Amino acid sequence: MLAIESEQSYSEPLNLPYVELRFDIFGQTLPSDHGYALYSNISHLCPQLHEQKWLNLQTIMGIPDGKGKIYLTEKSRLRIRVPGDMVPAVYPLAGKALTIGKHLIRLGIPQIFMLQPASRLRSRIVVIKGFQEPEAFLSAAKRQLEALGIQGRVWIPLNAEGESERKTIKIKKYTVVGFGLEVADLSDEDSIKLQIAGCGGKRRMGCGVFARLRYLR
Repeated sequence: MLAIESEQSYSEPLNLPYVELRFDIFGQTLPSDHGYALYSNISHLCPQLHEQKWLNLQTIMGIPDGKGKIYLTEKSRLRIRVPGDMVPAVYPLAGKALTIGKHLIRLGIPQIFMLQPASRLRSRIVVIKGFQEPEAFLSAAKRQLEALGIQGRVWIPLNAEGESERKTIKIKKYTVVGFGLEVADLSDEDSIKLQIAGCGGKRRMGCGVFARLRYLR
């Protein structure tokens, strides 16, 4: 069963200082499910980023309309985490236009931030291949964090109906199932490690990337 979880690489350069580039966004709307399309656009504009395991890409937050679309706000940002020496590979995205489905956005000049520890982190969606039921998924997620040496309380947030927060992401013609995941009581060291390593697969498409809750609203 552990072999199924092989999308998570435990040999990534966790000892390298990572930074987060935050791009202002100019535009009106985006599809709610835009992780794959966003990654495809970025890979097209910066081919050197394609298939790079160190690339952590967060989906863009906005106000959902309940019909598969989000409205961008003045707080909407594109957040990309990379090792510090990889910033030149990402910086050319500044000022570029991206077409996500029928939606057009333009990126501003990024600000660069060091990762900051937080005792509680959340990922909007974590995908672990072969685990689509809450209990089995949670056990698999805990095993991945343990393999990284990360200690903390781990749980799946509940939705308004009191059920495990099941999420999906569409990749080409396929729909991939995952869950929201929250980790608390983290040490500073483990918090930074989790922000770098993430959990599960598809992190270049916004899955398994952890942030403080205020950045997910």
